[in-house]
Amino acid sequence: MRSLRFFWLGVAVVGLSGCFGSEEEDLQRWMAEQRAQVRPTVPPITEPKKFTPQAYTEGAVIEPFNMQKLTQALRRDASQPSTSGLIAPELSRRKEALEAFPLDSMAMVGSLNRNGQPVALVTVDKLLYQVRVGNYLGLNYGRITRISETELALREIVQDAAGEWIERVATLQLQERTK
Repeated sequence: MRSLRFFWLGVAVVGLSGCFGSEEEDLQRWMAEQRAQVRPTVPPITEPKKFTPQAYTEGAVIEPFNMQKLTQALRRDASQPSTSGLIAPELSRRKEALEAFPLDSMAMVGSLNRNGQPVALVTVDKLLYQVRVGNYLGLNYGRITRISETELALREIVQDAAGEWIERVATLQLQERTK
């Protein structure tokens, strides 16, 4: 019985000794193999382009801040008719409620006659407004010039590509509701 205990104790010691170190050694060996196999590849950096400085030739270039040229330009601008007369009255008047909305967010949904004057029905943000000739609409100082059964015409004041204020005509077409 005693020899049987020593036998099992020996088997346990041999079994436990197999658990120590072998996994760690295998892991260390595998990592060393992987490091040996992997070689990083870094592409070479291209050489920078050569900078060639340009010589400054003062005589060949027009001086932008010449006082005589600035004075001539100011006189020329003053002699041309100014289009700021279009925008000045618009800036001094009180804005109407429908000038807070862009024209493309509005829809004309109907028209009627009140006391012989045409009135258009316009919806904005699910609210219905009555507008007449002379009322203002949209963000571009749009003033209603004509109301018919099918459309509402306005005169807008906008800036062109050169920054000048110009008039343009815009319309709102009658929108029929689909159910």
